[in-house]
Amino acid sequence: MEAGPLPLAAAPAESLREDSPKGSRRSLSLPGGRVVTGLVLPLGLALLWEGAVRAGLAQGRLVPPPSRVIATLWGLAASGELWTHVLASLTRVAAGFGFGAVAGIAVGALTGTLPLARRLVDPSLQALRAIPSIAWVPLFILWFGIFEASKITLIAVGVFFPVYLGVAGAIAGVDRKLVEVGRVFRLSRLDLARRILLPAVLPATLVALRTGLGLGFMFVAAAELLGASEGLGYLLLDGQQLGKPDQIVAAILAFAALGKLCDAVLVGLTQPLARWQDTARDTL
Repeated sequence: MEAGPLPLAAAPAESLREDSPKGSRRSLSLPGGRVVTGLVLPLGLALLWEGAVRAGLAQGRLVPPPSRVIATLWGLAASGELWTHVLASLTRVAAGFGFGAVAGIAVGALTGTLPLARRLVDPSLQALRAIPSIAWVPLFILWFGIFEASKITLIAVGVFFPVYLGVAGAIAGVDRKLVEVGRVFRLSRLDLARRILLPAVLPATLVALRTGLGLGFMFVAAAELLGASEGLGYLLLDGQQLGKPDQIVAAILAFAALGKLCDAVLVGLTQPLARWQDTARDTL
């Protein structure tokens, strides 16, 4: 008797994956297509402003045209001054992000899994989260001085709270049925955390890390504006004191480029951890 076709459930997984919209969209996308698309809006606005200044429709005194900003960036890069400020800011953000992220994950996991710790610690952390970042500066300078320790601590505080909230909220939002299924299969606590809790909280944790990294750049700017001899924040303050709007805009663009690059690196490093997800974003 001739065998009939295999049912859909028995079809090879690889063939189904190739026919899925996710696979077809990946095969049709060109390398760097998203980067080019993302540059359309800022480049279009820059060209419009450049054209308005050259046509005499705007003075470009307070908001300099892109040609002047690019010339300023080129001069700073050629002299090596730009790279000195970029390295200083990047080092502070990396250190502050590392300390803040580790502390946020640890405390978030603690309060998310232990009800007593949540009732004891979370109210105080929520109150501290409402304190403006600038209010910490006098206290940190008093404790740690005006050097790197106070700046890194301020950045770590800025990174800590979004990471803490993301991890604690993700653990608290795990579906109870998933935990009950693990207990039905008599998983140990370690296996329950590794096979159920960790995959459930990982996507929200990665988003919280990206949010914390963005706040890290905001806090490094605040720290460097209040007292530093190097860094992009210092470059902003120097441009303001000397009346150089082109230097201010150049520093802002350097902040934007550096922040986007660091975010892309973070996404690239963490994306394999959530590759198992099959989300609606991949089909839109």
